[in-house]
Amino acid sequence: MLRAGMPIGIGSVLLLLLGSWLTGTNLFSLLGTSDTSTVDSPATVNRPAATSPTEEKLVDFVGAVTDDLQSTWSEVLNGQYSPTKVVLFRDAVESGCGVAQSASGPFYCPRDRKVYLDLSFFDELRDRFGAPGDFAEAYVVAHEVGHHVQTLLGIEAKARQLGSREGGTNRASVALELQADCFAGVWGHAAMKSGRFSTGRVELERGDVEEGLNAASAIGDDRLQRMQTGRVVPDSFTHGSSAQRVGWFRKGLESGRVDACDTFSAELR
Repeated sequence: MLRAGMPIGIGSVLLLLLGSWLTGTNLFSLLGTSDTSTVDSPATVNRPAATSPTEEKLVDFVGAVTDDLQSTWSEVLNGQYSPTKVVLFRDAVESGCGVAQSASGPFYCPRDRKVYLDLSFFDELRDRFGAPGDFAEAYVVAHEVGHHVQTLLGIEAKARQLGSREGGTNRASVALELQADCFAGVWGHAAMKSGRFSTGRVELERGDVEEGLNAASAIGDDRLQRMQTGRVVPDSFTHGSSAQRVGWFRKGLESGRVDACDTFSAELR
């Protein structure tokens, strides 16, 4: 069940995800603290104080994607959008929603309205889940910024209320995550239409979209459960199946419309 200020993430680490499901306890809230060093910058991205050349390229890429996302959503929401900030970290980070380790994966905190990304997650996305490519990485950022859009539009608060009324079922959580996938697709539609990110630093071709679809499929709840336990329990889903994530991401890509992303009214199967 969604709680006030609870982090909203693109996917959880398998052990913590399944442990939370089996015990009924939010194990992420029990994680210990660890030092992380970040510095403020005038851009939309907070980066670790010291990074390698490879990480610097990734930081620049995330910054370019974030800039384009914010520009796109400012246009789409026509004055209703206020910028978020992306915090990049290693190992652990303290957010407005509490301390989280890299094991929790990328997440958005509604309380401080920031996106948190561990730099190692993109390696895991490529090497462990078989979803490489620039647009796969861009999809991750776009999904989390999609949660920021939900917060600005009041959807996140309504989802919390829905989850409470439903007595702890996961339907509200799944609907929220699938809508963030659809919102990521809305941005992708705008990026494809323009032919490139508005910063001009990253090219986006139509073939790159398959990377995003592959990433959405790679982190579906059914695939993650099957990898860890060999079985799938749909009632425990928090983010949606691979097919659902791909379907809603594609819907946003094809329509480019926010009103096409009403996962709460749709029959989720």
